[in-house]
Amino acid sequence: MKKPLFFILIILVGLLAACGNNESNTSEQKDAESDTRMYESEEGEIELPAEPKKVAVIASSYAGNVLSLGITPIAVDEWALGNKFFEGKLDDAEVVTQDSYEKLLELEPDLIITFSTDKNLEKYKEIAPTVALTYEKYSYLDAHIEIGKILNKEDEAKAWVDEWNKKTEAESKKVKDAIGEEATIMVFETFGKDMYVYGDNWGRGTEVIYQALGLKAPESVENEVFGPGYLAISSEVIPKYAGDYIFLGDGKGGDNSFTETDVWKGIPAVKEGRVINFDSASFYFNDPISLAKELEFIVDNLTKAK
Repeated sequence: MKKPLFFILIILVGLLAACGNNESNTSEQKDAESDTRMYESEEGEIELPAEPKKVAVIASSYAGNVLSLGITPIAVDEWALGNKFFEGKLDDAEVVTQDSYEKLLELEPDLIITFSTDKNLEKYKEIAPTVALTYEKYSYLDAHIEIGKILNKEDEAKAWVDEWNKKTEAESKKVKDAIGEEATIMVFETFGKDMYVYGDNWGRGTEVIYQALGLKAPESVENEVFGPGYLAISSEVIPKYAGDYIFLGDGKGGDNSFTETDVWKGIPAVKEGRVINFDSASFYFNDPISLAKELEFIVDNLTKAK
């Protein structure tokens, strides 16, 4: 009788061990699965890290979005480094370009964010999960929420949007009390030998001025520029697009000699001292860090303007 009992005990112990191993394997499988998640990208579903740590931001427009959500990119392009609003925040980030494949490979990112127009998109996918965004597809607020989804920080991104909307509603009233409900704003910049008027979603403070603060653009700007986002013009037609206030960017090596012409000097906003100069390299961006600084600058200058 003792032998059968002995064998039964051995079988029971074996079964218990097998169950333990199965539970262990299931637990390990769940842990592995929890390390990743699925994200619905413009190209379809992509498997991304659940908690990305080493994020390379090739699309400079989104460097500040990533920073504001608590992640310092391991790589950015030189445009992001030109933003004074990021000063001290990207000191440890490597500078990469669309052709920096080898450097990017060495950095071993666990996530890459770039533009859908990036010519090396397929190469990046060989290095790490890569999300490509089409800039024109998103409003500046939607873009931040989308970055939140990519980083698994959607709740934080939405919370910022809610706070931003509350803040800018109050700031809008302050500005309109100062300059009037009907005052118009033009955002203008030289870039090399070219000059551009900007719409309501193309950086340069346009998102703050036209969307967040709800200020008006001249009819010609609204009709011709809001759709495409920007419009190249010649110095002779600047008066057609000029508003009661002009925000003038210093451009990147731009030629501002037009400011010495009679055409420019004859514009009412110029004659009345309503031209506000801004730092183009910093105002290119529309992320939460840049927007906060732009809002402060724009509100301060408009409320003390003539």
